[in-house]
Amino acid sequence: MRRRGTWLLLLPTWLVLGMFFLVPLVLTLVLSLRQRGVYGGVAPIPDLGAYVTSGSFLGNYARSFAGIYAGIGWRSLWMAVLTTALTLAIGYPVAYALALRAPRRWKDLLLGLVVVPFWTSFLIRTYAWMFLLRTEGLVNRLLLGTGAVDRPLEILYTELAVMIGLVYGELPFMILPLYASLEKLDRTLLEAAADLGAGRVSSFWRVTVPLTAPGIAAGIVLVFIPSLGQFVVSDLLGGARSMLLGNLIQNQFAVARNQPFGAALAFELMAAVLLLLLAYAFYMKRKGEEVLL
Repeated sequence: MRRRGTWLLLLPTWLVLGMFFLVPLVLTLVLSLRQRGVYGGVAPIPDLGAYVTSGSFLGNYARSFAGIYAGIGWRSLWMAVLTTALTLAIGYPVAYALALRAPRRWKDLLLGLVVVPFWTSFLIRTYAWMFLLRTEGLVNRLLLGTGAVDRPLEILYTELAVMIGLVYGELPFMILPLYASLEKLDRTLLEAAADLGAGRVSSFWRVTVPLTAPGIAAGIVLVFIPSLGQFVVSDLLGGARSMLLGNLIQNQFAVARNQPFGAALAFELMAAVLLLLLAYAFYMKRKGEEVLL
C-alpha cells in the first residue's frame, strides 16, 4: 500500500518529465531522420521501406560529420574545453581565497560580488563587451594610453573575443560549486598534513584537490555544457567568422529552413550533454558523494 502511494506521488513528476523532456526528444529524433523539402520544411516519404533500406534516414547525421560542419563542431568542442580549463584556472584560486583565506565578516560581501552579474541580463552584459572590445573601446584605449600597442587591435569579431565572453559568462558557475566544496573542507586534515611534514604545495595537491574533486566535477559540467551549445556570445562577439554549434543549429531552423538537419545537430548536442551528465553521476556515485547539480 505504501509503495503504491509513493508511485502516485511520483506520477505528476513523471508526467511532466515525459511531456516536456521525453516527447520533445522523440520528436526531435524523428524529425532528424527526415529530409528537407525543396522549398524548406520536411519532404514527404513516398516509400518508407525504400527510404529506410537506402540509409537516407541517416543522411543528416552523416552530413554533420563532414566538411564545414565538422569544422564547426570541432571549433565548438575545443572552445568549450578551453573555456572550462580557463574558468577552472581562474575560479579555483578565487573560490579558495573566499572559502579559506577571506575574513568571515567579508565572505558574504565577496560572495555577493561573484553573483552580481546575475542581476542583469546576459544579453546586456554581452553587448557591454562589444563596446569594451571594439576598435574605439575601453580596452584599446587603455592599451594605446599605456603604450602597449601603437594602433588599435582588432579584438571584436574574433575567436579571442568569443573566448573572453565565454569565460566571463561562465566563471560564476565554476566559482560557486568550488566554493561550496571548499567551504565544507575539514581544516583539521590540512593541519594534520602540516604536522606530518607536508608543505603548502604538497598539502594542496594531495589533500585539498582530492577532497574538492566533486566541486571540480560539478563546475566542469556546469561550464562545459552551456559553452558547448552557446550561440549568443559567438553571434554578438564573434560574428560569422566564429560560428559555433549553437549558431549553426539556429541558422538551420531560422535561415536555411532545414529543420531536419537542425534537428540532427540538436539531437547530437543533447546526446553529448546526456552522456556527460551520466558520466558525472556515475563518478559521483563511485565517490559516494551527493550530486551537486
